[in-house]
Amino acid sequence: MASKTVSAESGSVLSTVGNLWPYIWPSGRPDLKLRVAWATVFLVTAKLILLLVPYTFKWATDALDGQLQAAAWIPAVLLGPVMLVLAYNVVRVVQLGFNQLRDALFARVGQHAVRQLAHRTFVHMHRLSLRFHLERRTGGLSRIIERGVKGIETIVRFTILNTAPTILEFALAAIIFAVAYGWIYVAIIAVTVWLYTWFTVRASDWRIVIRREMNDSDTDANTKAIDSLLNYETVKYFNNEAMEASRFDRSMARYEEAATKTWTSLGWLNFGQGVILGVGMAAAMGMSAWEVTQGTQTLGDFVFINAMLIQLSIPLNFIGFIYREIRQGLTDIEQMFDLLDVPEEVTDKPGAKPLAVKDGAIRFDDVQFAYDPDRPILKGVSFDVPAGKTVAIVGPSGAGKSTISRLLFRFYDIQQGSVTIDGQDIREVTQESLRAAIGMVPQDTVLFNDTIAYNIRYGRTGASEEEVKEAARLAQIAGFIETLPEGFKSMVGERGLKLSGGEKQRVAIARTILKAPPILILDEATSALDTQTEQEIQAALDLVSRDRTTLVIAHRLSTVIAADEIIVLKDGRIAERGTHRALLDQDGLYRQMWDRQREATEAEERLRRAREEDEMGVIVRRRTSEVSS
Repeated sequence: MASKTVSAESGSVLSTVGNLWPYIWPSGRPDLKLRVAWATVFLVTAKLILLLVPYTFKWATDALDGQLQAAAWIPAVLLGPVMLVLAYNVVRVVQLGFNQLRDALFARVGQHAVRQLAHRTFVHMHRLSLRFHLERRTGGLSRIIERGVKGIETIVRFTILNTAPTILEFALAAIIFAVAYGWIYVAIIAVTVWLYTWFTVRASDWRIVIRREMNDSDTDANTKAIDSLLNYETVKYFNNEAMEASRFDRSMARYEEAATKTWTSLGWLNFGQGVILGVGMAAAMGMSAWEVTQGTQTLGDFVFINAMLIQLSIPLNFIGFIYREIRQGLTDIEQMFDLLDVPEEVTDKPGAKPLAVKDGAIRFDDVQFAYDPDRPILKGVSFDVPAGKTVAIVGPSGAGKSTISRLLFRFYDIQQGSVTIDGQDIREVTQESLRAAIGMVPQDTVLFNDTIAYNIRYGRTGASEEEVKEAARLAQIAGFIETLPEGFKSMVGERGLKLSGGEKQRVAIARTILKAPPILILDEATSALDTQTEQEIQAALDLVSRDRTTLVIAHRLSTVIAADEIIVLKDGRIAERGTHRALLDQDGLYRQMWDRQREATEAEERLRRAREEDEMGVIVRRRTSEVSS
């Protein structure tokens, strides 16, 4: 891997290629290095053969004009017009063949570079902090990476396969013109190339600003589209299809405007390039035509100069194209490289060792933490979760309950204090080993758009089919899965939307059972469910947490009655702690929360019974009416 990221802002193509070189000439891949070497050989060979094309054209013309002069030892049959025309076309075909061989050999090298950089970006995205991902939009990120990968391919292909051979071709042509026709022709070509390049660079730099506007509009439109589709049900609930379409259309209108400017400016760029090239060719050919009339050049020389200039105009046009593509490629990848430059907020310390879990005892010691320095969340929180015991964290919204689970997973690092597992500070061990030891059943289970089996096996990717089925049985979802037409192969839909809340929670429990971690976190795992489903899920959770060190983040107090200790958080501090019965006896904050929830539950129960009685009354009246009739 390259040790540093490419600096797109510098706009330096050489710097970019220099930083991409470890991907193009990868260590440990002699097969790819051999491809690069052979591609270079074919590249140079193709350019040398290309120089024979105008010469064969010149010789054929002189032969037709009767002015061909050649060495006596060359057979006359080879100097005939037909043979020279045939040679002209054979040389063109051979040169084309070498070019195609070059491209074919380099294809795997270029795609390997694209793959490695795309993989590096993907891995880096997963290493960035939760804070970063909460502040960014998924649609925008996916678009940035997509364009960045294409930009890398553009830079690798055009700089290596086209820029170098074009420079070589110009150098060889300059030598030929200087030796055969004098420096005046070299000067005309040099001025033409300089003016062409200067105009192309200035115009392309102007167009880059427009390109950035187009990219920003494209990213914004894609973000809005994905955001709207991910929230499809919410859009329908509030009948806001027209509003979403209007928001998307406004972004596309900005994209339309920027894209129109992009294509219009391209037209002016091409026209300016054509004028410069036309003037340069007219000057060189005019001089040659005058010399032919004076007898200092043959008709073949005029044809040669014309063919050579046309041949040079192709890479010259390509230089403009290459520069535009590279500049646009740099623009496309600059945001991707900005992502690669985002530092990892949470990293393993040098020499960090794997977490050694013996009992699974957790300790928070004087933990202070804030997402923002001006807004502290936890203010000196200390508690223990003994091995094999269950401790519940409860409290009002915003008290810092879910923050505790995020700190235990080390999504963030604390500002003061320590969090230890079996006496090991979690900042001193590897993140991989830490998270491997902890299982999580969150409040909002988001599933992958794949099969039920895939989502359960996500807890342990190497699990057998029988182990997956056993985990489903223990999570009390096997019966439901068997009723589905495709069973465990049934697709769950985007974010698991084909399943109910209770079914998704059971899948989450099943994959946690499959993971079999020594430490378990239940982060408000039943707060979004109805009372009946909650009771069913709670039975499965009790089974999962048996003999495991369990930290429960709870909203519904009825789910933590059996906890070994309940900690009540308020404003980032521990307000009360104790068992359920002891906290009720204290008649404090916990008692107030318990009474409010009990009243709400009783009201819900009364409403449910009233509905059932109403439904029963309707049935009785209907049957009485049927009997009477």
